[in-house]
Amino acid sequence: MVDVTDATFQTHVLEQSMRTPVVIDLWATWCQPCVSLGPIIERVVEATNGKVVLAKVDVDANPQIASAFKVQSIPAVFAMDQQRIVAEFLGARPEEFVAEWVNKLLPTAEQTEVERLFALGDEASLRAALELEPDNEPVSIALAELLVADGRSDDAKTILAKLPETPEVRRVLAMARTGLADASGLDVEAELLALLDRVKDDDEARQRFVDLLAVLGPDDERTADYRRKLTSKLF
Repeated sequence: MVDVTDATFQTHVLEQSMRTPVVIDLWATWCQPCVSLGPIIERVVEATNGKVVLAKVDVDANPQIASAFKVQSIPAVFAMDQQRIVAEFLGARPEEFVAEWVNKLLPTAEQTEVERLFALGDEASLRAALELEPDNEPVSIALAELLVADGRSDDAKTILAKLPETPEVRRVLAMARTGLADASGLDVEAELLALLDRVKDDDEARQRFVDLLAVLGPDDERTADYRRKLTSKLF
């Protein structure tokens, strides 16, 4: 259990929900039903042995969170998974109800097996995980990265083609198109400079330029610099 504030919501709720489901209990000290419900939620969540995390939010002290959840009455309890609200209930409830509600958040045996295979990280395990969950983005991305590093970029593109476009998918697709698992061993700046004069009128050169920046990644200081140079050339 963790007491969450407006300042720590990003870390303790949003980021945590990418790893485990998070139960958010919005309450206040003056709310008697909240005081009654709180220990019930704590017991039930504790019984999951870390598979679900409890975040307690005092709505009086943290109005931004209360506003974000559009809370009009308390107690209000929400469940968040992968940064999405997946369940909620209002008002005090008996322990049997809370236990059933929380248990629905626990991963299924299939999901647990996918997590185990993903942690192993080798090609056979990742492919086995995708047999269980064909649309699992982290597993697909991990497999595509492994294939690019092994020189099988076309196979990586096939894996990525099944996914909706996200920043991570675009990044690994750029790796597949360039055939580069990373930018080490390549004089990136020399190639970017050589491409820069062609990007306005040459679609392939422009795509290669953008892909190289994606492989460098947003944390590389050269990425922002060369994005500005690209914009200058195009417009």
